[in-house]
Amino acid sequence: MHRHFDEKLRQINERLLRMAALSEEMIKIAIQALVDRESAKIEEVFKLEDQVNDLQIEIDEEVVHLIALMQPVATDLRFLIVASKINAELERIADQSINICQSTRFLLKYPQLKPFVDLPIMADIAQGMVHESLDAYVQKNSARARQVLTTDDKVDAYKDQIFRELLTYMMSEPSTIPRAFSIILISRNLEKIGDHATNIAEEVIYLVEARDVRHHHEEKLRHENRTGH
Repeated sequence: MHRHFDEKLRQINERLLRMAALSEEMIKIAIQALVDRESAKIEEVFKLEDQVNDLQIEIDEEVVHLIALMQPVATDLRFLIVASKINAELERIADQSINICQSTRFLLKYPQLKPFVDLPIMADIAQGMVHESLDAYVQKNSARARQVLTTDDKVDAYKDQIFRELLTYMMSEPSTIPRAFSIILISRNLEKIGDHATNIAEEVIYLVEARDVRHHHEEKLRHENRTGH
């Protein structure tokens, strides 16, 4: 029975890593579609989303089944909880890539507003965060996961920079507003991808150390213990 349970855990892990690879690929192709102005790539992203959605359902069903049937405790239970949460974050990352494609589909109807410089860099950083958070998961490396948390500020800075630049376009030439707004939306999608990668990294820390670092939870507890509140 225990050997069967271990095999099921391995299968969940394999599906999760497959889903991770698909989610990363979706980000890459979505940005390529935008920068290269290739509408065919948009359809590639939508096809990959179907696979991600199927995997999400399979993983969720298996996690619920194992918890109900095997009633795992300690490390095994923590793994299943974390797997379920990472599963949800990966599906949301895929959704953000779809949102990028929808904005790109609109932008491809019109002449390019400006050369893309900051946006591809921002995309590389966000995709790198996803990759690093999942590498940390594979290696069970909480130190590597913490490095992902510090990278999130870079993504936020690029989003603000892109917004400021496009704001000048919109103020000087109102006809650019629809295109500029679509690019701003894409930068926000990339920011959210960074946020989801951060959430994955936090789950890795919980998996490895059994510490909840979400919303600075540990810092708040230490403060409450010191102050008595």
